[in-house]
Amino acid sequence: MAQAAAIFDTEGPRPTRDERAFFREADPVGFILFADHCASREDARALVSELSDCVGRDNLLFLIDQEGGRVARMKPPVFPAFHPPARLGELYRLDRASAAAAARLTGFLLGRMVSAVGINVNCAPMLDVPQIDSDQVVLGDRALARHPDIVAALGRAMAVGLKEGGALPVMKHLPGHGRSIVDSHATLPRVSASLDDLRKADFAPFKALNDLLMGMTAHIVYDAIDPDAPATLSGKVISETIRQEIGFGGLLFSDDLRMGALGGPIGPRACAALEAGCDIALCCNYTLGEKIETMASDIALRPSAQRRLDRVLNELPAREADGAFEEEYAELEALLRPVVVA
Repeated sequence: MAQAAAIFDTEGPRPTRDERAFFREADPVGFILFADHCASREDARALVSELSDCVGRDNLLFLIDQEGGRVARMKPPVFPAFHPPARLGELYRLDRASAAAAARLTGFLLGRMVSAVGINVNCAPMLDVPQIDSDQVVLGDRALARHPDIVAALGRAMAVGLKEGGALPVMKHLPGHGRSIVDSHATLPRVSASLDDLRKADFAPFKALNDLLMGMTAHIVYDAIDPDAPATLSGKVISETIRQEIGFGGLLFSDDLRMGALGGPIGPRACAALEAGCDIALCCNYTLGEKIETMASDIALRPSAQRRLDRVLNELPAREADGAFEEEYAELEALLRPVVVA
C-alpha cells in the first residue's frame, strides 16, 4: 500500500493493538499529539517512540499545536506556560527590536520544549490578521497583531526561533482567517470581502513568509475567489490564491478535517482535500472506523507532495535534549514585562 498523505492521532493516550495494526498498514506521513498525549514528558516521548516503531520509519512528522497562550497541548504544571501571541504585538508598538527578540525567543523555547519529547513540527505561527468584527473566540489574543506588516515581522521571528529550537514551523491559516465572524470548529465561515481588501490585509503576511516549508489551510469560503467551497476543498483557492498569488510552494496541510465547518460524511473528506490541492490531510480525533473509512478513498501521497515532503524531511532539525533554560525564560519575561499585567 502507498504511503498515506495523512496525519492521524490515537484515540487514547497510547495506541490500541488495532490502531497499531492500522498504522503499520496505512503508513501515514505522521501524527499529531494532543493534551491527553502529553500528561508528562515521559508519556509524550513514549508515544512518539511507539508510533515510530509501529510504522517502522524514523522520518515521521510529529505535529502539535503549541502557539503560546490558550492554544497549548503541553500544559502547566508539567510544562511551562507562555504568554499569548498578542502580547508580542503589543510590545511591538512600544519597541520593535524588543518585540522581534521576544518573538524569536518564544519560538526558540517552544521549539526546545516540543523537540525534547520528539515532536518536530509546531503548527505556529498563526498569521491571521483580525478585522474589527472578527470572532474573538477564534482569534482574540491568538493573533499577533491587527496590522499585516507587524504580523509578518513577528511571525518571521517566531518561525526562525522555532527552527533554532528544534521544530519546524507551520504558518496558518492560508489564505487568512482574520475576517471570520463564526467559529469554524462548529460552523462554516463565509467572507464577503473584496479581493483587493483580502490582498491588502489577509494575504500579506503569508506572502511575506511564502518561503516557509509548511502551511495550513483555512476552512473558510471566500466569495471573491470561490463562493462554492471552503479553501481547504477549493482547487481554485489553493491553485490561484495560495500557490500562485501568495506564492507558497511548501507542504500544504489541511486544517483538521473533523471540524464542524465541513459538512458531509467524515470518510471522503481527506480525499476531497487532496484532490483540491492539499498535500496532507489532517485527520484529528477520528475513530478507528473513520480512519479505516478514510483509507478506503485514494489518499496516497502524490508525487508533488512527496517532493515537498522530502524538502521538509531534509530540513528537520536534530532532536534537542530537554533543558530548563531558566536564563532564556527569564530573558523572555523581562522583554515582555512592559505589556504583561501582574
